[in-house]
Amino acid sequence: MEDNIEIEISETNRGNEQIIINKKHKFNFSFQRKDKSKIYKCTEYKTLNKCKSLIILNDKKEVLKYESLHNHLEKEIDVSISVAKHKIKEEIKKNSISMDIKPKHIFNAVSQEMGLICPEYSTIRSQIIRNINKQFPPNIKSFDDIPIESEYYKRKRNENFFSFYNIMIFKNTDLIIFQSLFQAYLFSNYHKNIFADGTFYAAPKFSYQLFITRTYVGEFNMFYTTSISILKNKKQSTYQTLFKEIKKKNANKFRSNTLITTINFHCDFEQEHLTNNASESYNSYLNNIFPNKPLFYKLIYILKEEENLSYNDYQRRTKGNWKKKQKIFSATDEIKILIENYKSKEVNLFYNGCNRNELIKLWKECLIDLNDINLNLK
Repeated sequence: MEDNIEIEISETNRGNEQIIINKKHKFNFSFQRKDKSKIYKCTEYKTLNKCKSLIILNDKKEVLKYESLHNHLEKEIDVSISVAKHKIKEEIKKNSISMDIKPKHIFNAVSQEMGLICPEYSTIRSQIIRNINKQFPPNIKSFDDIPIESEYYKRKRNENFFSFYNIMIFKNTDLIIFQSLFQAYLFSNYHKNIFADGTFYAAPKFSYQLFITRTYVGEFNMFYTTSISILKNKKQSTYQTLFKEIKKKNANKFRSNTLITTINFHCDFEQEHLTNNASESYNSYLNNIFPNKPLFYKLIYILKEEENLSYNDYQRRTKGNWKKKQKIFSATDEIKILIENYKSKEVNLFYNGCNRNELIKLWKECLIDLNDINLNLK
């Protein structure tokens, strides 16, 4: 038996226990004896090599016996991939909300720990995404299963009154309304005209429609989302309850006076041109993010991310930084942002399941957009 044996604990792609010896060989768990010691056989024992190497460990993972009878080449690269996958999987388990995990970020953390022996990101990217997906909470399959409280509803920020809050503000048997404090602030302070429209494509399978309200902030010439609701049906009473609850929850919530002023709702059949600009463009944006019907918690996660982008945009414009950014904005910056946007869409496609044709279509659209940027430069 070798004097110096370095042991690392890993696991197979199926989650079975695996032992790494001296960063060169992999041993899969075979069976446990009556004395609770475990026997591991070289991963090559079922191949043409029929390697007879084995290692026996006690319940404290101490080596009782090691027979090094390897008749094949060492597998440093294969071993490094297994170790990296295992370390990444353990890091993923430490995160309470798996959707917050960025595959590249977690890979960078593990690669710094492993050093030069760490495999390239491209070789294990798909495995990282699969492990993240496995950590997702069980999918909601019916409207009644939607919880009133969830860790996934919560948004945390450190600025002023936007500190720590729950984005769900109302739920009954036909309707659920999501609205952050920032969105409530917009609703209460820019409520002269609220534009509303629905989309069927970005709604979860168990629901009828995703219904969105937006407001127009004149000084920035920008539309901002003020609430997003999931509707179970198209009953008139459901829409009436929606508008009633939004008005009730937001009436002068962030205004110093006590007068309840009129809030004008505009749907697509009332002011078609304005409503299209305000809501339908955003609906199309959501539909592009979700080429298939989204999982409930994936939808909530994306809505929170979008809300955060709007909040940061509003803060920058309030401070006047948006004008400075426009002056230094170059074509190179625009191309970088465009490509990053399409990379994010590709990840979302992967999360929700996609085929090769959908990916080809996505990057074809990217090429068209890149060509448009090029034409604008001429």
